[in-house]
Amino acid sequence: MITLSLAEIAEVVGGRMHDIPDASAEVTGPVVRDSREAGPGSLFVAFVGERVDGHDFAAQVVEAGAVAVLGSRPVGVPAIVVDDVQAALGALARHVVHRLGTTLVALTGSAGKTSTKDLIAQVLRRKAPTVFTPGSMNNEVGLPLTALTATDETKFLVLEMGARGIGHIRYLCELTPPRIGLVLNVGSAHIGEFGGREQIAQAKGELVEALPPAEEGGTAVLNADDPLVRAMASRTKAKVLLFGESDEADVRAENVRLTDTGQPSFSLHTPSGASDVTMRLYGEHHVSNALAAAAVAHELGMSADEIATALSEAGSLSRWRMEVTERPDGVTVVNDAYNANPESMKAALRALVAMGKGRRTWAVLGKMAELGDEALAEHDAVGRLAVRLNVSKLVAVGGREAQWLQLGAYNEGSWGEESVHVSDAQAAVDLLRSELRPGDVVLVKASRSVGLESVASALLETGAEGEVAAR
Repeated sequence: MITLSLAEIAEVVGGRMHDIPDASAEVTGPVVRDSREAGPGSLFVAFVGERVDGHDFAAQVVEAGAVAVLGSRPVGVPAIVVDDVQAALGALARHVVHRLGTTLVALTGSAGKTSTKDLIAQVLRRKAPTVFTPGSMNNEVGLPLTALTATDETKFLVLEMGARGIGHIRYLCELTPPRIGLVLNVGSAHIGEFGGREQIAQAKGELVEALPPAEEGGTAVLNADDPLVRAMASRTKAKVLLFGESDEADVRAENVRLTDTGQPSFSLHTPSGASDVTMRLYGEHHVSNALAAAAVAHELGMSADEIATALSEAGSLSRWRMEVTERPDGVTVVNDAYNANPESMKAALRALVAMGKGRRTWAVLGKMAELGDEALAEHDAVGRLAVRLNVSKLVAVGGREAQWLQLGAYNEGSWGEESVHVSDAQAAVDLLRSELRPGDVVLVKASRSVGLESVASALLETGAEGEVAAR
């Protein structure tokens, strides 16, 4: 973070200083909420959680070098006390972002946010110092913590914004006002919480409503291939830049194809020129993500050749998102277990089939959460798609939703041993260990709450067989 005195911080957040011998003492290190990350010059933010109270670690973080604690009560060490710690953290982030004058890029969507954010960051940092959301820290706490890692050298700040309801993105935009806003898609993720796609579109569109007008540099980057996203153009005074495979897109892909290993290749066309891209990531769904990143980079002055080179060299920066690892025996494990919704599940299945040409393919799938009344139909549809794509074997893991996956496959014609339902992750591991053959490709995917990454980890425990070779 930029250097701020404790007196300045107290004024910004409307806090009261307690046990602070020197109000001019400066925070020169990071702002952290995990006591293990506290170090010299840091500011520790003490939240009261369901199981852990951050205030209990106050003495520990100061001993580790933290200058002070930002909390809701005095703790016997230097502290700035506020009524609402989350609101204070947001106010501090807003103050720092305003002082820096950094170009802020915000993005949202139902699927692909984290992968696209990682692509944007890898492209932009070739041009100038870039700070971006680590993993999926895209909520009211993670977003300001990310913004507070920016420094005077930071040129671009790329922030992923998530939403669980109407008004959430509007609030995040108030904390860190973006100049460029990107909306990827409107899908079925969290449809049970929102109540329908129209409500999801309403929430996601709050991003473009928060942008400054075109004459002040505001730009809305919208998916031309998604009607609900494209319609958001009417909700902003910012300049509109379209991306997609549509002929009307300003930044578009032509001649899209997959390599023999399932990696997308296409011709990138921007208003400044065209160039070829072959990605290191797996699955055709990354084409849209890449185009979104390309549109942002174009808006910020990068050439088509620069963008294409960066996209071709970009990798996955976040865990458990189409992580492809090959075992010594030739079995390929695709760990995409971080999260799942109907759109990402279907994209992952198509990627599996593309990667597994001429090989046996396994789809180890579990529950997709927060689908509300759509849950039965969506799980059934995924099971049916696995059969239509000729996935060699579907392993549905878990309770009711997994049974729906298996039932969809059965109703689509999987009457033999092509699909099976197992009770839990360990049962899936036992089945796979007994039946996998060299050369097989295994996809593991479910919502985060299911914890299917344990299946991928177990499959990659090679023991005496040797080291796992990561691709």
